[in-house]
Amino acid sequence: MSSAVLVNLLRCGRSTIARQTFLAVRSSPETSTASGQVGGASFGVVGVRQASGSVQFDRSHIGRPVTWDSLGIWDNRIEEPVLLPSSIRYGKPIPQVSLSRVGSASALGLRKQNEDRLRVARIHDNLLYFAVFDGHGGPHAADYCYTFMEKFIRDALEEDDDLEKVLKKAFLDADKALYTHLSYFNNASFLTAGTTATVAMLRDGVELVVGSVGDSRAMLCRKGQANKLTKDHTPDRKDERQRIQRFGGFLTWNSVGQANVNGRLAMTRSIGDFHLRASGVIAEPDTRRVTVQHANDSFLALTTDGINFLLSDQEICDVINQCQDPTEAADVIAQQALQYGSEDNSTIVIVPFGAWGKHQSSTVVYSMSRNFASTGRWA
Repeated sequence: MSSAVLVNLLRCGRSTIARQTFLAVRSSPETSTASGQVGGASFGVVGVRQASGSVQFDRSHIGRPVTWDSLGIWDNRIEEPVLLPSSIRYGKPIPQVSLSRVGSASALGLRKQNEDRLRVARIHDNLLYFAVFDGHGGPHAADYCYTFMEKFIRDALEEDDDLEKVLKKAFLDADKALYTHLSYFNNASFLTAGTTATVAMLRDGVELVVGSVGDSRAMLCRKGQANKLTKDHTPDRKDERQRIQRFGGFLTWNSVGQANVNGRLAMTRSIGDFHLRASGVIAEPDTRRVTVQHANDSFLALTTDGINFLLSDQEICDVINQCQDPTEAADVIAQQALQYGSEDNSTIVIVPFGAWGKHQSSTVVYSMSRNFASTGRWA
């Protein structure tokens, strides 16, 4: 089969002919390396002829019959085309993640204003950007990150292709620029504003990299199970607590046992909070790289603590898996947090992957005890 024919078949997405023909080419023991030019771009076909003359396919399906489900698109609830450049690059069909399919919601709770911010954008043709920011001490820091984090990521990409290094540089650059920005107002109270930041970048539909400071979270639902991609930066963590103490900071505990840095901040890393920099609060993110398995991964969820404090990661996973689409799921989760007694702003972004709708969960049971816990926290 010619390269041009294979490319055209991949463009057909989920058509029966495209599936059968692609799988036939993929499964044929006679397939060998074939490079060609289509639209000026060179690429290789699925099979790779080794020196011994054998054929090597992608590692996840060596020698196995390939079904459309194993390639990572499930049922008809989200109909996405194949992402052509990535499919050619990785040697298997990869469903396109469309920004129009991403669900999001943000609820005020009982706060006077919503200091949470969320952002969904396309950095490049093959690179998507998702973020949640949970501001405190005013919306200034969250607003700044919402507006400019994308710029700092673009700038960092000009110097490095490693997305983990890109995120670390972007977070630190955003923090420095925020200090300069807030200093212009000549108002000391502005320098006490801060924000969490949880940012996810998806390249080629399969390379997922997450960076985070604070207690907003990223969670990947794989085979119906919640996989936490971030760790909360709180004084409860021994390594975080030791850094605060090493810098001369101290900890206090409120009535529900929540630790605070210098009696002011419930987290040990953030963007902003410049009055606590000398006490060990830093803006350097933890990062995590994951390869998306579209046959097994249903979605990525980014959440702020207005949701996290009331719903466990697995409960969030279960509730979302009962919903028809990501937009409905985001609204349900935000409202669920309010019903469970959340008084904080509650924000969520849901990015669907190939296995969306594949793993159904049992109904989550409402727990009255959550109301008492949340009331104590936000009193």
